[in-house]
Amino acid sequence: MYKRIIPDQNTLRKTYEGYVPVRTLIARDMETTLEEKLKVFSSRLVVKGRVKEFESYYKKYIQHLQRDPNCFKALYITDVIGIRIVCPFFEDITLVERCLQANFEVVEMQRKGSNYSFKEFGYESIHFLIKIPEILIEKRGDCGLEVAEIQIRTILQDAWAEVEHELVYKAEFTPFDEPMKRKLAALNASLSLADTIFQEVRNYQRRLNGELEKRRDSFFKKIEASIDVPLFTHENPHNPLQVHGEETQYPASPVPLSLEAVEGNSIDELLLAALQAHNEHRFAEAIILYTTILNLNPHHTIASLIYKHRGMAHFAQSHYDDAIEDFTRSLALDRASYKALYFRGIVKTVLHRYPDAIKDFTLSLEINPYQAFCYYRRGQAYYHLAELHNALEDGKAALALEPDSELIKRFKKFLLKKLHR
Repeated sequence: MYKRIIPDQNTLRKTYEGYVPVRTLIARDMETTLEEKLKVFSSRLVVKGRVKEFESYYKKYIQHLQRDPNCFKALYITDVIGIRIVCPFFEDITLVERCLQANFEVVEMQRKGSNYSFKEFGYESIHFLIKIPEILIEKRGDCGLEVAEIQIRTILQDAWAEVEHELVYKAEFTPFDEPMKRKLAALNASLSLADTIFQEVRNYQRRLNGELEKRRDSFFKKIEASIDVPLFTHENPHNPLQVHGEETQYPASPVPLSLEAVEGNSIDELLLAALQAHNEHRFAEAIILYTTILNLNPHHTIASLIYKHRGMAHFAQSHYDDAIEDFTRSLALDRASYKALYFRGIVKTVLHRYPDAIKDFTLSLEINPYQAFCYYRRGQAYYHLAELHNALEDGKAALALEPDSELIKRFKKFLLKKLHR
């Protein structure tokens, strides 16, 4: 008859707890190392390290013996030192995987939960077994272990795992009633769907921000060509709409946008399409798309933003009166829109309406006094009115806020030269 070996819990506890101090230090070292490696990520990742408590270890130990009594001496529990990396978005998980593979010796990698059917309710996560770096063993001493486990999850996966641990893993029995199982499966599916939607929103934001950045660059280049170049080069001083004798022209949209192309799209889809058209200098098409959004009667804060974008498109086409009208409408919907005032001031500067431009820049600065280029543009308007001292004060204020701006430095130097003639 086979004689089952019974482990002595007190002996196991004494041995286990003797290693706890060293294992705790190694867990903290690994946590710190991972936090440093993951700093380069744009998302805020949370790293949590822990050493398994003896009671949890012993329970798992007994479970292994129940399944295979012969593994008594060879039993190897791999998650005694555990690190959890919690990510806001699905895309972060792949980046963390690459980081671990690049910086640690990976013994094993497992995607837990990936084989569940839609009727099941186990959690998903990525589990890495990594070899504990020799440098940590040398620094802290023998810990009685060769590997540590690193889990990677999204925030929602982590939340589900915590709750599931209480409901299922630590419970005497798991739900066996079909309606209860379906409820848990539905809840898990909802969390998985939420993770997917969060990632979709993230992707949209990234695309939108990229298009906004391109649009800003294009807009500022037009400003510089219309205002800065004539000021510093003295070319066409009486017609700052021209640069080197010829106004910048962009090609018109090759094909008019049809109503069918825009019907049924959401505001988000229309805005992204409008910005893409705007950035590709298809201004007529962009204006149609912006107008379509406005015709949907969006919330006043959204409408204010769209009027600003459409005003920029009009400005790019040198339709200055239309641009002023759109910036004015934007301001009427959002009285705190200092950017609408700034943009309107820009157009008035291009049109040589310097007193009006100064009023707009001043109102913009009253709302937000920390705009370096608003001071700079107001200073330029003062210069054209021969108010050189006011222009210099604005130049100094602009430079205080943006000390590395070569453009503002040049303006200040330009003014000082004029004053000392």
